Amino acid sequence: MLLGLILVLISQAAMGESWRIGVDETEHTALVTHGVFALIRNPIFTGMGVVLVGQLLAVPSLTAAAALAAFTAAVQIQVRAIEEPYLLRTHGEAYRSYAARTGRFLPLIGRWRPTDK
Repeated sequence: MLLGLILVLISQAAMGESWRIGVDETEHTALVTHGVFALIRNPIFTGMGVVLVGQLLAVPSLTAAAALAAFTAAVQIQVRAIEEPYLLRTHGEAYRSYAARTGRFLPLIGRWRPTDK
């Protein structure tokens, strides 16, 4: 759980001025591709997931399992339906190239293929 929290904090710090909650169509922040973002496009969500996996391992229960499942589903919807389309509209080819070389939640996994988006 501590490793997940550290990943969340490092990722938020790496975003600097681009850190925000949610998507505001009128706001255009810089595309962050350095630090941990060079390996994973969504390291904050990955860190949060690691926290929940740690919770499930530390306190195995149906509640912990349900929390992990609900988080996983919600993050998939948030990233695929809201954040990625916004970043593609905002950053165009720079985001497409970044997504082609960087994993969505884990390194190398979930990279866009040339036919994606």
